[in-house]
Amino acid sequence: MLTEIKTSILSLLLITGSLFFIGCADLSNLNTTYGCFRCLCHVYTYCTISSECSDEYCGPFNISKSYWIEAGNITLQGDDPDRNDAWKDCANNYFCAQDIMKGYLQKFSKDCNDDGMINCYDFLAINSNGGDCRPLNQSLSGRVWLKRYGECRAAGLVA
Repeated sequence: MLTEIKTSILSLLLITGSLFFIGCADLSNLNTTYGCFRCLCHVYTYCTISSECSDEYCGPFNISKSYWIEAGNITLQGDDPDRNDAWKDCANNYFCAQDIMKGYLQKFSKDCNDDGMINCYDFLAINSNGGDCRPLNQSLSGRVWLKRYGECRAAGLVA
C-alpha cells in the first residue's frame, strides 16, 4: 500500500514537473541577446531613462501598471510589490524593466510571424500588442515601432 502511494506521488510530481517545463517558453535567445533589449528600448523610447512617467507608461520600455502586473509584479531588490509606486520605480530602472519584460515574455512567448522560431521580432509584436501577436503595421504607433525596429536591424543589433 505504501509503495503504491509513493509511486502515485512520484508520478504526480513527474507529470506536474513536465507540464511546468512545457509551459515555460524558451527565452534563452532573449536572455543572452543584449541587442534585442537595446533594440526594444530604442523602439519604444529611444532608450530614454527618466524617473517620470508619461500617461501611466514608465521607463525605457514604456511599461504600464497592467503590463507589470501580468509580468508578475517584479520589483527592485528589497522593494514591496504592494507599495504604490513599486511598479514605477522598477519600470524606470533599465535592468529591473528588463526583468519585467522577461516575466511578460515568458508568459506570452510565441512565434508571431510563423517563421519557425521565437526571436526579437516576436518579442516586439508580443510586447506591443499585449501578447496577441496582431500585425504591427495596422496602427500608427505600430508602424513607427516597425520603422525603429528596422533601424536596429540596419545597425546590426538584431538579426
